[in-house]
Amino acid sequence: MDACLTWLMPEQDGPAKILWLRVWQTQQEIESMNLKDSDNDAEGITNGFNNHPNTIMNGKTDRSENNARVRRTRSENRQRPLHRKFVTDFGGCPWRLDKFQYSRGLIGLHEEIEHFYNYMSPTDAEHKVRAGVVSRIEDIIVSKWPEAQVEVFGSYRTGLYLPTSDIDLVVIGKWSNLPLRTLEREFLEKGVAQEDSIKVLDKASVPIVKLVDKKTDIKVDISFNMSNGVKSAELIKTYVEQFPVLPKLVYVLKQFLLERELNEVFTGGISSYSLILMCISFLQLHPRHDGVRQTNANLGVLLIEFFELYGRKFNFINTGIRIRDGGKYINKEEMQKDMVDGHRPSMLCIEDPLLPSNDIGRSSYGILLVKKAFEYAYTILTNVVHPMSVHNDCYNQSILGRIVRVRDNVVQHRRKIEDIIRGTQIGSSMIIGSTGALVAKPSRSSSTGSTSSAEESGVSSEGSDRPSRDHSPNMSYSSNRVMNNRNKIRNLPNKKYESRVPGNIYHPTYNHNHRTIQNNPQAMNKRKKGERQ
Repeated sequence: MDACLTWLMPEQDGPAKILWLRVWQTQQEIESMNLKDSDNDAEGITNGFNNHPNTIMNGKTDRSENNARVRRTRSENRQRPLHRKFVTDFGGCPWRLDKFQYSRGLIGLHEEIEHFYNYMSPTDAEHKVRAGVVSRIEDIIVSKWPEAQVEVFGSYRTGLYLPTSDIDLVVIGKWSNLPLRTLEREFLEKGVAQEDSIKVLDKASVPIVKLVDKKTDIKVDISFNMSNGVKSAELIKTYVEQFPVLPKLVYVLKQFLLERELNEVFTGGISSYSLILMCISFLQLHPRHDGVRQTNANLGVLLIEFFELYGRKFNFINTGIRIRDGGKYINKEEMQKDMVDGHRPSMLCIEDPLLPSNDIGRSSYGILLVKKAFEYAYTILTNVVHPMSVHNDCYNQSILGRIVRVRDNVVQHRRKIEDIIRGTQIGSSMIIGSTGALVAKPSRSSSTGSTSSAEESGVSSEGSDRPSRDHSPNMSYSSNRVMNNRNKIRNLPNKKYESRVPGNIYHPTYNHNHRTIQNNPQAMNKRKKGERQ
């Protein structure tokens, strides 16, 4: 079992699992002790599956799948799946509905993917918080360079972002030298970023400034004069309209790669843009051409077929992917004729639909590991959805949860976002009393000065209003989908919840309507007189 691809399944519980985990944990501790005594450069190694020294080829460090894998460090959003504690507060599958009667096999998998999509889709609060982050950064940039333009691109512009995804911004202006360090100093002076979170990658092929917003913990990547990113996001929007199932597949696949640390190009994985283009090509060339364009297409079947195509059947050695002009597979030798500067097609060769000479997947050196992960997922799903399988009852056990999990920190992050918006709303409806204490504004319809209910004060326990289109370019969500998202977040257990409003004035489970009578003596007297009469 490869620690980068999977985790232990429910049917593997038992004494043998406990014994094996003890052995594996001991091996990790021994490897960690050995690393502390050595002077090699492989810091942050977290497992003992690879003990081969790094080799040098053509003057460069060999970035094979094993060496690249051991160099990866764990971050807040990614951790090795094998040894994670999945018996957590939310069970790893918070998208499942308690009272929903899931079907068996492929139908149950389809239902789970629908619920996963509804749960992971951005809520109104997440849109509004991200819009606030963009606005704060844009104000700083425009105040320094009034003629500069700040544009949003990437997953935030298309709306296909996970709760922990970063925000991609591009600054368009005229400079003889890119002001990377100047922008870094501006962020430090304004205090918008977390301490030590600002990183300037000036040696990268696309120089960027990376930071983490201090207020919301949202990551932001800022590049300069890269207008193709905005055009690419608009192109993806057109394909989303053509294929309604595209966003649902993309959400599952992005989380699938995120859990396996295969979603970052600098670690050998594939970028979000590459993944979306692979999905578009899969749908364009699907045998059931009309079926994949329907909103009621079986998502379980499509997901398994995607894993089968790119995990078993696709020839990465000789074949490239093209999505323009209806989509087709092209020979890499033919594609090389259009490339400039002597470049050769990479293992994952995806033609840029906006610039045919550009290979989108050229930096994904770990594509064979991604292929291995896809093949593993295909094997797991085909076995469990088989009619004769004893594990195909999706009502008792999650089928999608065998390949995709959502960690507790994601759920807690979404709570924090909802809490920030809720605290902002409460703060706007509060006034300072004569004693200096924070009190609620009286209701306009109340002559006795009693505090208003949540509806009267404009405070909603289900989230905030949808942000303006100026900051969040993708506002095409249906009302039912938004309500489902907000209800999912609202109905989560309140365990480990800490209100960020001073004095715990507001709590999501607190019924403000009761305060109207209890805090108003006149209303209480009228109520008692009515009961006596």
